[in-house]
Amino acid sequence: MLHWLDIDYRTLFRLGDGGRIERENDPEGSPGPGFWLAGCAEGNIFGVRTDVPEDIAEELERLVADEPPFTHPGIPKHLGRYLPLLGGSGPVKYNFGLIYELPHALAYEGRARLIESGTGEGRELTRTWAANGVPQGLFDLGFHDVTDLWEPWCAAAAGDEIASIAFAARLSDAGAELGLVTAKAFRGQGLGAAATAGWSRLPELRSRTLFYSTDRENHASQRVATRLGLRLRGASLRVG
Repeated sequence: MLHWLDIDYRTLFRLGDGGRIERENDPEGSPGPGFWLAGCAEGNIFGVRTDVPEDIAEELERLVADEPPFTHPGIPKHLGRYLPLLGGSGPVKYNFGLIYELPHALAYEGRARLIESGTGEGRELTRTWAANGVPQGLFDLGFHDVTDLWEPWCAAAAGDEIASIAFAARLSDAGAELGLVTAKAFRGQGLGAAATAGWSRLPELRSRTLFYSTDRENHASQRVATRLGLRLRGASLRVG
């Protein structure tokens, strides 16, 4: 199980010397957290960003060694110590996450029409978006142009409209982290679950371990996981 979490760690982040976090492993190379902790019943793993001073990194390592297995809905024993170490004298942002196991070739009995990257229909969709812009419902969720459509992806259509897109938010040789957006007008209809199931069947992902992660407060995303019967296997903490 800890090996499974380690794959997730190496999928989420681009790592430097000593396995420390350089940045997020997304196409944009976004800044990574100062500290990341993930846990399950068997124990915990953690990562520290490369610019965190060595003395603070060593103190974080010492605290994690004394941390009981971090599982949902619990709170890390040393949360009150981690935050001031990363935040100095000011406040520091943090959030809790849930990590689900996402099986390959997930079955889902939905009626949505699925469109996959790498197919003729998928290429036509990207050409249309490049020429005419992204639909407003997806634009409002951060899909501002066709370059935000990270492959491999699977879209669920409702009639002539793209309702939900599952895409590779993070991709490594060993793992793939699902990203999922569903336009507000189509939520609660099973279209996010349909796109997720379709994404899990993409041939580019067959050799990779698949992860479905979400914030602890993102109840809509958790409903998708419940609809698909996904197994909750880990909890996470991001600081900074």
